[in-house]
Amino acid sequence: MPKSIGLVARYDKEESLKLASDLTEYLQAKGLKVHAENTLKSKIAAKPTFTPLEKLKADFIITIGGDGTILRACLGLPNPQPPILAVNMSVRGFLTAVEPKHALNAVDKVLEGEYRTEYCMKLAATAEGLNFPDALNEVLIMADEPAKLLHASIMKDNKPVLNCQADGLILSTPTGSTGYSLSTGGPVLDPNINALVLTAICPLSTFHPLVFPADSDITIEVYKPKKLLAIIDGHHKQTVTSKVPKLSMTRSRHEAQFIRFGEDFYYRLRSRLVFKGIG
Repeated sequence: MPKSIGLVARYDKEESLKLASDLTEYLQAKGLKVHAENTLKSKIAAKPTFTPLEKLKADFIITIGGDGTILRACLGLPNPQPPILAVNMSVRGFLTAVEPKHALNAVDKVLEGEYRTEYCMKLAATAEGLNFPDALNEVLIMADEPAKLLHASIMKDNKPVLNCQADGLILSTPTGSTGYSLSTGGPVLDPNINALVLTAICPLSTFHPLVFPADSDITIEVYKPKKLLAIIDGHHKQTVTSKVPKLSMTRSRHEAQFIRFGEDFYYRLRSRLVFKGIG
């Protein structure tokens, strides 16, 4: 039986803040401890314990928002991360599990153990001695200034694969294959496939997406320009500067966990994403 619940929510949307307050009071009435990220302090009527996201520990986490809120939570929460119950407060919310009107019922199901856990791989990246937070979706590599072409060499396990010139490169997990990678022409990967997909943004010449085994060590060496910008899941940004900037990526030893009920991956795909309205 869970004893403590973490709460991460959009703090720029009134409906999200109200639900965060309602859930806090609902859980506290059941005798549970609620730890909310401290960005919600003074924004919600309820009084949970406010904690910085990077120090927030609980038996499970409730996110209120869309995929962006989930990605922000996964970037900031300490490892090992507890399961996430994601409540949808966005237009699409591909990674979310329930709509707001079903949030209280979903919480009851979790407390009663009536759910399954979906495990999603993460991507670990290092560059020039720097460590980045693990990516649930993708690592984006591009020039540190707009409209600059990236001249890069791609290697797998220290062996050359090919050279390319593009506005950017995206290495994504199966989870991330339904995000930015998909919009650049990448394939949708079944979540049971242990693989990574590399796609290019506006390549100068034909570049077909490449699928690598998840345990591969993928290295991107950039010959021009001398600065590259690495963006993890659209939130964490860091500039890498060197004579030949280099970023190495492979499967992380950490995973994300999502609380699921009846819906499976292909239901979400049909109803919320690329196959909406078909079948």
